[in-house]
Amino acid sequence: MNEKLVLIIDDEPGILATLSGVLNDEGYRTLTAESGEEAVSLYREHRPDVVFLDIWLPDRDGLETLEALREADPAAAVVMMSGHGTATTAVKAIKMGACDYVEKPLSYEQAVSAAAGACRFREKASADGVLAAAAELREARTETERHLSPPPETPLLRLSREPQRTIQHSTVIYGLGLHSGRQTGMVLQPLPPDTGIHLLTLPSGAIIPVHAASVADTDHATTLAKNGDEIRTVEHLLSALHAYGITNLLIKVHGEIPVLDGSALEFCKTLDEIGIVAQPSRRREVVIDRRYELSSEGEKSIVLEPFDGLAVSYLLRYPPPIGEQYCAFILTDAETYKREIAPARTFGFMRDLKMMNQLGLGSGGRLDNFILVGEDNVINTKLRFPDEFARHKILDLIGDLYLLGYPLRGRVTARLTGHSDNIAMVRKVLEPTRS
Repeated sequence: MNEKLVLIIDDEPGILATLSGVLNDEGYRTLTAESGEEAVSLYREHRPDVVFLDIWLPDRDGLETLEALREADPAAAVVMMSGHGTATTAVKAIKMGACDYVEKPLSYEQAVSAAAGACRFREKASADGVLAAAAELREARTETERHLSPPPETPLLRLSREPQRTIQHSTVIYGLGLHSGRQTGMVLQPLPPDTGIHLLTLPSGAIIPVHAASVADTDHATTLAKNGDEIRTVEHLLSALHAYGITNLLIKVHGEIPVLDGSALEFCKTLDEIGIVAQPSRRREVVIDRRYELSSEGEKSIVLEPFDGLAVSYLLRYPPPIGEQYCAFILTDAETYKREIAPARTFGFMRDLKMMNQLGLGSGGRLDNFILVGEDNVINTKLRFPDEFARHKILDLIGDLYLLGYPLRGRVTARLTGHSDNIAMVRKVLEPTRS
């Protein structure tokens, strides 16, 4: 019988049960944990011989947990697991001291082989060398945290009666990228007051501020980027964060925000589930004090005017079967947004699918995560609202407008516009010299 002790860390109970069963059958003793914090505590107490560690955890990502385990024990033998990983993630995990990287679901043979290899790794590990690497990683993490700063100021900033907000505790969300078509995961972590909202790209660790200055592309979705790292399709998540008044948050994600059902509803449900925390500092808002207008040839236009709150209206016009739709919405509270705007899904046209595929877009489109419109009718689903298309445009607007860096107080009137127009308006408001 094998007397080695294995710690398995994963937030999916099914994985914990299955992997424990496999290793128990081979004579290993097992411990399980569903979060990074619990895992580090168990490791310090029991000093297991081998660790199986998932890359996505609700309180901290697997790479952070790997670092903490190696700091606690430079000879720790850690096997990283992921069902949504990439070659780059694997390389970084190995560089950080993992002894192996495996893709889920693991076969019986893979699990047994990885455990045996990790045991051999532990026996040969050089504590001095690993300790030096851990110190280097610790220094790099501190440097990253120093770069988390609030968004740039604008002359339109005013102190609000509302508090700053973050989430009560961390969580992880899994899903498919609408345009990449890849399985992805996303970790949301609370941040202290006056920090702002930031994206952290996995596995590179690059920080991308959620601000108009980070916008790299607006074709079919809003993409933020910095120094070659990019995160696509940020607008649905930002829309929910804007509506819920969350001002400080770290979003860790690889490549693209999960599309979920094509709306913002699942993000709202997650925020409700984990809870929102009012912070001791009052938030600042971008308060519109005059009329801004952008228009182009035809009837396309977007206007921003003073208003005591956030009001958004949108006029949409497409050929049949959509036709002309108009919707007006005033954000009174998060529950109203969750009921009236968040469920509205993104949509696409059958006639555009070939072109989008050629551009490498829409690869994650499935029958359950967007509305597919044919020549005569909606093909794949029943509409949640008669004017769901216009409501989704409002959802996108609320998300794109959060790239001001602060909640908005004003009235938005948009006609036939898209992401590029939304961002153009944001940039106009942020211009340092206003005429």
